[in-house]
Amino acid sequence: MSHIATPPLRLASDVSAEDDVFRKIAWRLIPFLFFCYLAAYLDRVNVGFAKLQMQSELSFSETVYGFGAGIFFLGYVLFEVPSNIILHKVGARLWLARVMVTWAFISAGMAFVRSPTAFYVMRFLLGAAEAGFIPGVLLYLTFWFPAGRRGRIMALFLTAIPMASVFGGPLSGWILSSVSGSYGYSGWQWLFFVEAVPSLAFGIAILFYLDNHVEDAKWLDANEKRTVSRIIADEEEEKEGLSELKHAFITPRVWLLAAAYFCIASGIYIVSFWLPTIIKQTGVKDPLTIGFLTAIPYIAAVIAMVTVCSHGDRTKERRWHTATPALVCAIGLAITATATGNTLFAMIGLTLAAAGASTAQASFWTLPATFLGGAAAAAGIALVNSVGNIAGFASTYVVGWLADLTHSNVTSLYLFGGLLLVGAGLILTIPPSVANK
Repeated sequence: MSHIATPPLRLASDVSAEDDVFRKIAWRLIPFLFFCYLAAYLDRVNVGFAKLQMQSELSFSETVYGFGAGIFFLGYVLFEVPSNIILHKVGARLWLARVMVTWAFISAGMAFVRSPTAFYVMRFLLGAAEAGFIPGVLLYLTFWFPAGRRGRIMALFLTAIPMASVFGGPLSGWILSSVSGSYGYSGWQWLFFVEAVPSLAFGIAILFYLDNHVEDAKWLDANEKRTVSRIIADEEEEKEGLSELKHAFITPRVWLLAAAYFCIASGIYIVSFWLPTIIKQTGVKDPLTIGFLTAIPYIAAVIAMVTVCSHGDRTKERRWHTATPALVCAIGLAITATATGNTLFAMIGLTLAAAGASTAQASFWTLPATFLGGAAAAAGIALVNSVGNIAGFASTYVVGWLADLTHSNVTSLYLFGGLLLVGAGLILTIPPSVANK
C-alpha cells in the first residue's frame, strides 16, 4: 500500500512562537521602511503640488508638465533591474542608503529648474537615482517573511504611498501658501528643499539600522533566527525551481504580471500626479484647502489596503483581492470623469480610485515571490516593477497631452479606467494554484 506523506503536526506553542518572532521582525522593520518609502514617494509626487505655482511662473504647458512628470519613469525603468541585481549582491543596507541619499540631493536640486529642458533632465535623474528602492525593499521583505504573512506586511509598508499624501498634501499646501517668497525663493522651490530633508536623514539612518539578512540580526536570538531561516528555506524548496537570473526574463508569467502591473500603476499615477489639479478644476483655489482635500482619498486607501490584504492572508486568496480593487479604481475614475465642477462628486470618485489602486498594488506584490526565488526574484520583481512603471511615464504624458488637446481630463480618466479593467482581467488568468499562497 502506498503512503501519502503528510506534514508533521505543529503544536499550538510552535505556532505561537512563530507568531511572536514574525511580530518582532515586523515591529523592527516595517515602521522604519514605511517612513523611508513615505519620504521617497513624497519626493516623487510633490511635483504635482509644485505644478500649482511653477507652471505659471515658468510658463510650462500641460504637455511640458506631463512629459517632465513622466520622464522620471524612463530613468526609473532603465536602472531598476541593474539596481536590484546589485542589491542582491552587496546587500540592502549599503545599497538602499546609497539610493536614498542620491535622490535626496537631486530632489532638492529640482528647486533650481528654470526651463523645460532642465525640468526633463532633473526628473530623469531623480528616476534613475530612486530606481531600485521599491523593488529592493520588496525583495528584502521576502528574506524575512514567508508568503502566507506577506500580504499584510506588504500592505503596511505600501501604506506609505497614501500616507505620503495624507501628510504631504497639507504640508505641501502650507509651504506653497505660507513660505513663498522667503529668502527670495518661491513656494514651489521651498517645497523641493524642505521635502528632500527626510530622504537624506533616513538614507543615512539605514546604514546604522538595517541588517542584510536574518543571520545578521543581533536583535534576534539564536532560536528565533533558526525559526525564520527554516520557514523561509522550506518555502524556497516548494517553488518551481525558478531561481536563476535568466528565469526572470524567459518565464511568461513574469511578463503577464508586468503587463497587469502596467495597468494597475496607470491608475496609481493618474491619482498621484493629477489629484491636486482635478480638485482645483472643480473650483477649489486655495492651495492649503486642496492639500487637506487630497488627504481624504488616501485615508480611505490606508484603511482599504490593510483590511483587504489582511483578509487575503487569512483566506490565502490573492487573485480576487487584487482584481476587485482594480475594478473599484476603474469605477472611481469614471465617476470623477462625470464630476466636472462638482467637488463633492469628484471627491467620491477620487476616493474610490485612490483606495482601489492602492489596494490592488499592495495585494499584487504578494504574487511574484510565490513562484520566483533567489536571483530570479531579485531581477523578476525589478522587471515587473520596471515595465509596470512605464505606465508612470505613459499616463502622465498622455493626460497632459490630452488636457492641452481637449482642455479637459475626462477622456484620460475614461481611457485609464478601461486599462484598469484590462489589468483585472489579466490577474484573473493566473491559476489559483500559483497565486493563492
